[in-house]
Amino acid sequence: MQSICVEDAVAQIPAGATIAIGGFLAVGTPERLVDELVRQGKSHLTIIANDTARPGTGIGKLITARLVDRVIVSHIGLNPETQQQMMAGTLAVELVPQGTLAERIRAGGYGLGGVLTPTGVGTRVEEGKQRLEVNGRVYLLEVALQADFALIQAFAADYLGNLTYVLTARNFNPLIAMAAKTVIACAKHIVPTGLISPDHVVTPAPIVDYLVTNP
Repeated sequence: MQSICVEDAVAQIPAGATIAIGGFLAVGTPERLVDELVRQGKSHLTIIANDTARPGTGIGKLITARLVDRVIVSHIGLNPETQQQMMAGTLAVELVPQGTLAERIRAGGYGLGGVLTPTGVGTRVEEGKQRLEVNGRVYLLEVALQADFALIQAFAADYLGNLTYVLTARNFNPLIAMAAKTVIACAKHIVPTGLISPDHVVTPAPIVDYLVTNP
């Protein structure tokens, strides 16, 4: 793990990258990294996340800045700008049931090709997907999701890069950390090694490539 300033961390992300971003309506979203993506004008991004938050908040800032070409999310209902760009044809939106989205990301992190789920069978969700019957029940094959970069927010990190989270701010962060080639983490608190109990480590240091220094 390498400590890095936020400017240098984001400078590594090229235009057109696929980025997984933690958060649930921006709770648990690394706002400093999102702000720096906007400042550096990283464009043509594909975003994997639970949602696009709201205008001016979290991933919503990327939407407002029109830096995103495609999102893979569970809903966009609270961001009218996402809806407007989708209807205008300037933003591709893939809506995935929330549990299915989590499992597709988990599969990507665990090296699996995908997951079988009954969710969506007999609906528009199954269009273009493979159907499989197992023990008399029909499932859809949902392929795994992986990203070039994962941007995650932790409550605390130690000097080695071990991460811990608090309550619902944990959400998708540990999952996406497993499913990306490069993991960039922010933490509210950076503490000496040993202050985070091994039992409280959720994302272990070997998974984290870069830890953004606090101002």
